[in-house]
Amino acid sequence: MTEGWERRLRDQGFRITPQRQLVLEAVEHLRHGTPEEILVEVQRTASGVNLSTIYRTLEVLEDVGLVTHAHIGHGPPTYHAVDEHTHIHLVCDRCKAVQSVPASRAAGFVDALEAEFGFRTDISHVSVHGLCADCKDRSFEPEPDDPL
Repeated sequence: MTEGWERRLRDQGFRITPQRQLVLEAVEHLRHGTPEEILVEVQRTASGVNLSTIYRTLEVLEDVGLVTHAHIGHGPPTYHAVDEHTHIHLVCDRCKAVQSVPASRAAGFVDALEAEFGFRTDISHVSVHGLCADCKDRSFEPEPDDPL
């Protein structure tokens, strides 16, 4: 589990609670999880925990720097532990697979944005949509609601 998580919470005035521990463990286990997916994971151990508790706990964990989120799709945010290396999410629009790639892959683009526009990019929230290697190489009969 994230090193020093208890100290980080206490240092910022928060108590250590079983719910916070369970949510942090669920985020780390799932690697990328929506609040609903985190709830399912937490309820394996603590069936009385509800979705509002998950949202409140994620907010606290994000405030103290233990988790962060990205908007991978049109739905709810996806959370992951901060102790992972900063990464970009590659999201397949067909099979919905999510691949993490090191943020350093975007260094040239990020540097150009700052040099040209003075814009400092927070790359930790970036997701790039397209087709994964498997989906781009297979032919598909498009479904009526398939955007591709």
